[in-house]
Amino acid sequence: MQSRNKIQLTLFPKVSYNRCSAKTELPFLLKAELYFLISSRSCRGSTTRSQPDSKPSFISELRSRAPVVCMDTLSHFTTLFLIGILKNCLFFRGYGGFGALGHSVYHRELLPKMVQGSWDEEMCHIATSGTHTAAITKSGKLYIWGRDEGDGRLGLGPGRGPDFAGGLGTPTEVKVMPEPVAAVSCGGFFTMALTEGGQLWNWGANSNYELGRGDKIGGWKPQPVPSLKDVRLVQIASGGYHSLALTDKGEVLSWGHGGHGQLGHSSLHSRKVPEPVEALANEKVTYIACGGSSSAAVTDKGSLYMWGNAADSQLGVPGLPELQSSPIEVKFLSDDDGLGDHKVLSVSVGASHAMCLFSRSSC
Repeated sequence: MQSRNKIQLTLFPKVSYNRCSAKTELPFLLKAELYFLISSRSCRGSTTRSQPDSKPSFISELRSRAPVVCMDTLSHFTTLFLIGILKNCLFFRGYGGFGALGHSVYHRELLPKMVQGSWDEEMCHIATSGTHTAAITKSGKLYIWGRDEGDGRLGLGPGRGPDFAGGLGTPTEVKVMPEPVAAVSCGGFFTMALTEGGQLWNWGANSNYELGRGDKIGGWKPQPVPSLKDVRLVQIASGGYHSLALTDKGEVLSWGHGGHGQLGHSSLHSRKVPEPVEALANEKVTYIACGGSSSAAVTDKGSLYMWGNAADSQLGVPGLPELQSSPIEVKFLSDDDGLGDHKVLSVSVGASHAMCLFSRSSC
């Protein structure tokens, strides 16, 4: 029985989760209708609603579509940016400056609207920085659109970039990748792509060593990260000016800007090339995430570690300094309800908040 403002979930134990060709086994596959919360916090004028919603609201415009299988949300400087994949259709709403919604418009959209792209196959992965967006098809083709004001973050090359006010409102294929793409991550002014073979390629701005190549030379052309040539990666994540990568051995690497402690190296120094997060050396990490200036990791035991900017309590640990430069475990509040301990499965981090998905042994 479905009740408004509640998410109806169907749980399937031990189902293999497949993001393109990169497979990870999660305890549950969630089937849910889509609800959302709108934030009223904005640095650029008024938002779509004068007050934030205190309860989730059902998106009725998507009722007749297939179940949502992927979403990405980010709030770098405006309202909630919502993305959903429905079969081979993409529906976006929220901030539309620089063409970030892919609707060939440059304004906000209150309701979800389908993106009219040139692909003719199922979409399986999406990512956004809030001003530029990327999507991957089932066969590993990468499409990208949104802001590009000369830094090359769209990876399209001369003559294939912005069409209006520094933005590209039409999804365009990135054709220079050497092999099919399994995952993509959009940083503040750069983009990273993980190939099906586990190799990292990136492009865009590099003034804070975001590309991890040991220098500050950026550009539009996708290139591999030299120090990771013989390392197989299984996941990537990008913040505003920093990045994380997860190896097939469960090791976390970080690089880029470290001024908020977001690299996890117990200092505020930047890193020119990927370096292991030594504080997690004794843990096998299964999932990573980046916010604007904070980071997170989930271990195979279901523990959640976070570090970086804590100014808005986004790390979930009371009493931290504003800059937390080493990973700290997040402890969950729980009543003695007999449901067992929290086991974190995944985490998502925004500019000033974080959310995680967890299971409990008796649920």
